This record gives sequence, structure tokens and C-alpha cells, in this order.
Amino acid sequence: MSEIQDYKSKLSDPESRRFETFSYLPEMTEDEIRRQVAYVIEQDWVPGIEHTEPENAGHDFWYLWKLPLFGEDDVDAVLKEAELCYQEHPDHHVRLVGYDWKRQTQGTSMVIYRGDLSRA
Repeated sequence: MSEIQDYKSKLSDPESRRFETFSYLPEMTEDEIRRQVAYVIEQDWVPGIEHTEPENAGHDFWYLWKLPLFGEDDVDAVLKEAELCYQEHPDHHVRLVGYDWKRQTQGTSMVIYRGDLSRA
């Protein structure tokens, strides 16, 4: 068994904060984000865009950007909505959510834009 790594995270150090699984990995490239959006669509999940202030990223409640994109099967349209959300709220984290309508839960959720952490 490999050694378990402790992530040194403090509220007083915004750069150290972690939230959600992918935040422990290097930032995703545009191509990797595109593939995640494609995966959400391939699973027949409903893409949604949410955002919140960096200091509230660990909370359960995030703001919904418009309505979820019911029936959307165009990766570029989903990416455009995420970009519009980030342009409107550049100091917020923006995440992609894949709502699994069959199981009535989130199938996936990942931050795809990180807000200005220096303001937190």
C-alpha cells in the first residue's frame, strides 16, 4: 500500500484550499474539459453550470447559472455557457455539473474555472 498524503489546507491560505475530487489534480486543459463535457452528454446527463465565491466553495449551496441545459447535446454550447458565467463572475469558481435525471442525483461535478483566490 502506498503512503497516504496529507494535503495541508488552511482557511487562512486560499491557495491551499481543496474542494471536489479534481481540485487535487493539476488544472484541466481545455481539451480535458471538453472531454468531460462530452462525457456528461454521452451519459445522457443534463449539463448545468454553477458558480460561487472562492470562500464559499466548500459549502453545499452554489448559485445556478441560468437553468440546467436540458436536452443539450452540443459540447460547444455547454462550454460557451460556462465561459459566459465566468465572464459575468470572474472572481467566482465555476463548475460543470452533470445531473443524472434517472437516478435523481449528480453524476459528476467539477470546477472548470477558478475565481480570484486573492480576494478570498
